[in-house]
Amino acid sequence: MRSKPAKPSENLLDELQAALSHGTVARRVETLRRVTDLFVGNAVDYSDEHVRVFDDVFQCLIEQIETSARALLAERLAPIAAAPPKIIRTLALDEVIEVAGPVLSKSERLDETTLLEIARTRGQAHLKAISLRRVLSEALTDLLVTRGNDDVVRSTASNPGAQLSEGSLIDLLTRAERDDDLATCIGLRPDLPRHHYLKLVAKASLSVRRKLEAAHPELANEVSSVVQEAAQRVRAAAMTRQTEMARALVRSLHEDGRLSEFQVTAFAEQGKFDETNAGLAALAGVAVETAENMMIESRTEGVMILAKVAGMQWSSVRAIIAMREKLSGGSQTDMLTLRDTYEALRSSTAQQVLRFHRMQSTTPAV
Repeated sequence: MRSKPAKPSENLLDELQAALSHGTVARRVETLRRVTDLFVGNAVDYSDEHVRVFDDVFQCLIEQIETSARALLAERLAPIAAAPPKIIRTLALDEVIEVAGPVLSKSERLDETTLLEIARTRGQAHLKAISLRRVLSEALTDLLVTRGNDDVVRSTASNPGAQLSEGSLIDLLTRAERDDDLATCIGLRPDLPRHHYLKLVAKASLSVRRKLEAAHPELANEVSSVVQEAAQRVRAAAMTRQTEMARALVRSLHEDGRLSEFQVTAFAEQGKFDETNAGLAALAGVAVETAENMMIESRTEGVMILAKVAGMQWSSVRAIIAMREKLSGGSQTDMLTLRDTYEALRSSTAQQVLRFHRMQSTTPAV
């Protein structure tokens, strides 16, 4: 019979408290690491009583540890089904998304009540993390659709584990009329009722219809019939050949060391979206698709995040934002306010936000 690991005891908590009282920051971090190793390595062997002791230990440590260590703890505990419930809740409620995110998106130990509380009260980054969970109840999905921004709503709609109420589905379909990416996410859902699918296709742009017809060839003939009766769409199919040429040009400039902030700004001033997007992606070190998703968001935060990571000056950012407004026909934004926001944005913060965009872009489709 396999021998049991050393049982955590009440003395362990006393020893840890003593170490924290007199130890350095480095010692506290090392203490947390060793306790986490002990739990993760033997989690399947611990009884409920042992888990409760670990819960107390983690709660003691978490009050005296810095953000980076809390974030690492969240990453390690999130995938464990038998993780201590109190510390999981504490991590999920953390205002710092790097700490809360792993637990919100992965932990099956997190209870529905806490998830609903966070979905009602926290910001968009927390909502985005919740939207990535393997399963979302109708109540959670309703909150994400109601409170979420475009990015959160698209993420929720593309999650096959999200249970959609009729109200949320109707809301999503209405929003999809002006959002091709959302329309595609909804149309690819296997649980979308057929009548809603046909209505969606009838109002979709040509590029969206082609994607959906390719995914549902058995409905292609019927879709074509519905489309013929729909009003002609203003938005034309994407010019993929031009996009490929633009990206190839920028890739060549980047590989030759000739791509600079000045060149990307020139692209923006000339209204060349694809070149600007590809150049910004190269300077920020992200995939072109990731940059494009951020560039086409209705708000300007995505552009500023990319530009800050790329180390751009405000004059370049202003040119990119102006290009977006001209191409979209949207109203002009307050550049002075945006400038203040951009200058106050920290590079470290921009890098952290960009990690979540990368994570979403690389999540495999189901």
